[in-house]
Amino acid sequence: MKYRLFIWIMWPSFLVSILAEGLLFSIVHPAEILFFGHHPNISDEGIYTIGFFIIWIFCSFSSALTAYILPGIHTDAKGSDKSLI
Repeated sequence: MKYRLFIWIMWPSFLVSILAEGLLFSIVHPAEILFFGHHPNISDEGIYTIGFFIIWIFCSFSSALTAYILPGIHTDAKGSDKSLI
């Protein structure tokens, strides 16, 4: 059940982060990004990659919070899969 819950959290957040990064970087070019008033010495591809992982982390937190507050998802002592009761 732990691995299934992990996939339930990570897969939707991965898909949403793809869409969010596409939307973000279609509006903002990496050359326009400033950190504390300075442009980082990173290639555009590096900024795309870092941005993707930051967005994926935030989306994962959102999915994990949803899974946490969803009633009825738990594991029993024997490890059998039980979903919504």
